[in-house]
Amino acid sequence: MNQKSKPFVPYVPAAKSLPELTVFAVILGIVLAIVFGAANAYLGLKIGLTVSASIPAAVISLAILRGIFRRKSILENNIVQTMTTAGEAVAAGAIFTIPALYLWDLSPSQSMIAFIALTGGLLGVFMMVPLRRLLIVNEHETLPYPEGTACAEVLKSGEKGGTSARLIFSGFIVGGLFKALGDGLKLFKTSVETKIIGYKNAFLGLDAMPALLGVGYIIGPRIAGQMIAGGLLASLVFIPMISFFVSGSPTTFYPAEQPISQLSAGDIYANYIRYIGAGAVAMAGLITLAKTLPMLFTSIRDTVSAMRKKGQAGISYERTDRDIPTPYLIIGITSLILVIAFTPITDVGIIGALAIAIFGFLFVAVASRIVGIVGSSSMPVSGMTIATLLIVTIIFKASGMSGQAGMVASIIVAAIVCVALAVAGDISQDLKTGYLVGGTPWKQQIAMMIGVVASGLLIGYFLVLFDTAYGIGGNELPAPKAVLMKIIAEGLMSGNLPWELILIGAALAISLEFLGINSLTIAVGFYLPLSVSAPIMIGGIVRWVTQSWIKNDGLRKLREETGTLFASGLIAGEALISVIIAMMIVPGWINPDAPVKIDNDILPFSLFLGLTALLWFVTVKFVKKPEQG
Repeated sequence: MNQKSKPFVPYVPAAKSLPELTVFAVILGIVLAIVFGAANAYLGLKIGLTVSASIPAAVISLAILRGIFRRKSILENNIVQTMTTAGEAVAAGAIFTIPALYLWDLSPSQSMIAFIALTGGLLGVFMMVPLRRLLIVNEHETLPYPEGTACAEVLKSGEKGGTSARLIFSGFIVGGLFKALGDGLKLFKTSVETKIIGYKNAFLGLDAMPALLGVGYIIGPRIAGQMIAGGLLASLVFIPMISFFVSGSPTTFYPAEQPISQLSAGDIYANYIRYIGAGAVAMAGLITLAKTLPMLFTSIRDTVSAMRKKGQAGISYERTDRDIPTPYLIIGITSLILVIAFTPITDVGIIGALAIAIFGFLFVAVASRIVGIVGSSSMPVSGMTIATLLIVTIIFKASGMSGQAGMVASIIVAAIVCVALAVAGDISQDLKTGYLVGGTPWKQQIAMMIGVVASGLLIGYFLVLFDTAYGIGGNELPAPKAVLMKIIAEGLMSGNLPWELILIGAALAISLEFLGINSLTIAVGFYLPLSVSAPIMIGGIVRWVTQSWIKNDGLRKLREETGTLFASGLIAGEALISVIIAMMIVPGWINPDAPVKIDNDILPFSLFLGLTALLWFVTVKFVKKPEQG
């Protein structure tokens, strides 16, 4: 927008060439893309949230390429983190939507899941590339892209790779060991719950798992507090209130099949709270999307304007300003849309393909700009996906495609769009990192596509594995976002949902917004069991305690980075051991229903407190006070 008097010079100037898209970088990037894709798939199915992999990937890349292979190119490391975050983004888009098909007992084929992930991921890359110069270059001063900028700083501070990598690997070992002893060897329980005496059906719970503690530290006390507020609202207000008003009543209220007076707290949650929470999440997602409408229109206007000026914008021949040529992008987008329209794999037809083309480009433009302001973690992926699902389901029903076929087609369209916008938001952060460190854009874009393909081909395997071992939609992996998508599609197609409960949830979200509160975060906490929100809140408290009363900005930032790296290791360690445990459950080597060896609540609670103390200790004691001056 504003003309800069002095051109921006990246860390590696355009005139200088360093190894970038090398065999070393590609192989390591593929491995990490698969690893972090699996980890985020588990996390998304567990709590409906994913975390950015860019900084952990950058640190691991530095440790391996620089520390082990003695390779000194910052641009190689940039390629590795770009490919890694592609796997994370594909997983995020896929697990928010595709598991809805498992909840209908359809068992989608590997080819269908791979098709959804690959087409969505590649469309996200192709559609975002034309926006790079507009958003990353022209608005460099106005769009900070927080994760991309932070990752660039990590890459530029490559000499910290050894210490930072040790933090991640230490967290990885602790998180993995905790998961292996608890859910693998069944040494102790990993979930604690207690009733409140004299307060019917009120309860408190805690899933004593390292990944949830790590998530809480990363998202911080404010968001964690909003999540547990929703959980407390469900467990200590709504469930006891429902129990109180129908105490002793023989009346049965749909959708339960027996009187509420005979239901436990868990039964009330499954039959009533889940639908109220679904309505709250859906409405909160739409409200979040509505808040971005001005930005949406601005994005469309600026994008169209940039396209018109394409001839004047000029094609720079500098290394740091070369994208994949536009003709290739047009061919790629057109080919993918045609394949989607006519392939029998998904059977969404021309209507579905056109919807993907329209909503895909619309929301890719929005996502690419929004993440530049608020970051990937605050991007309204759910809201944009829900909006797509609502409109597409109505269109399919109006066109005569109803019943299960219409619901499946709607979910598939929403899934492809969801993957596309998740990948687009992610590559926007990566291209910002590349812009700051002096990467070659077209090489990053190729790397992103390789990461999409690597993760997309295997995401179906992980979903099948998790469903076979744990059961998607069950207690272990409740898949909250996918359940929400299922409820929306079913409700619009069949109309047999308890709409009063859905509307109560929607009204709750609206009321929270009028109070000036983030309704989406509270709605997610309301929808999830309190036992999930509680450890997340504890992680947020650890971050608050370690950051409070510190006047030195440098020390505060170092503590935040240290804790984030260790917390990322906790998440990755638990998630990847969960994959290994699932692989051992399928052939019968581990019995998931085997009794725990030490069946009491004291041990897991004590171990979790020790884990919490360790996170605090690492964050506080492993940081040296920065030099003054």
